[in-house]
Parts: sequence; structure tokens; C-alpha cells
Amino acid sequence: MGIAQKEINESIYWLELLHKTDYLTSDQFEIMNADAVEIIKIITAILKSAKAN
Repeated sequence: MGIAQKEINESIYWLELLHKTDYLTSDQFEIMNADAVEIIKIITAILKSAKAN
């Protein structure tokens, strides 16, 4: 899960770069970024739960 967390963070970095270079529209960026943030929340919750147990 730690690797998954690093990968989604890298994906967000690339989404931001693509948006800043106008490769993605604001609408496209917002949709994909919102999905990525949800994935981060899920992975973080899994990691916290695993560490607590």
C-alpha cells in the first residue's frame, strides 16, 4: 500500500503538470484530481488501519 500511495502522489503531480501546460482543460483536471484525492484518502485509511492493528 505504501507503493500505491507513492504512485497516486506521482499521478497527481503529472495531472497538475498537464493542467499547467494546458494539455488538460480545467474540467478534465478537476474530475481526475477529485478521483485521485479519493484514492489517496482510501489508501491512507488502509495504512492507518493496518498500522493500528
